[in-house]
Amino acid sequence: MAHNIPTELKYTKDHEWAKIEGDVATIGITDFAQSALGDIVFVELPESGRTLTAHQTFGVVESIKSVSDLYSPVSGTVLEVNSSLPDAPELCNAEPYTGAWMIKVKLSNVSELNSLLSATDYQNFLSTL
Repeated sequence: MAHNIPTELKYTKDHEWAKIEGDVATIGITDFAQSALGDIVFVELPESGRTLTAHQTFGVVESIKSVSDLYSPVSGTVLEVNSSLPDAPELCNAEPYTGAWMIKVKLSNVSELNSLLSATDYQNFLSTL
């Protein structure tokens, strides 16, 4: 099955995406992740102001099939949390790259962006699963 993989985003092998704008990363889960999870019924996100390190768990997504941890692709401080997701977790299925962004993080180590996957690399990774 083909998945939507916007080329302007960066990706992780944990199926998170990051949209980089200056020193801020907007983070969410990929189309592949929401598809694999099925109907998402619950989202738990961190408080604004929390400091994250790359690969650290920052929240949880629960579907009718399973519970999955969310991993930050970058280190930094949570600037903003998508406050609509706890009340509308189904946005993760409907709009994984737009309405269902999860957190915005002020980057503390821009060089970490070099370890993220391009859209092509992520597509190639998915083909191995």
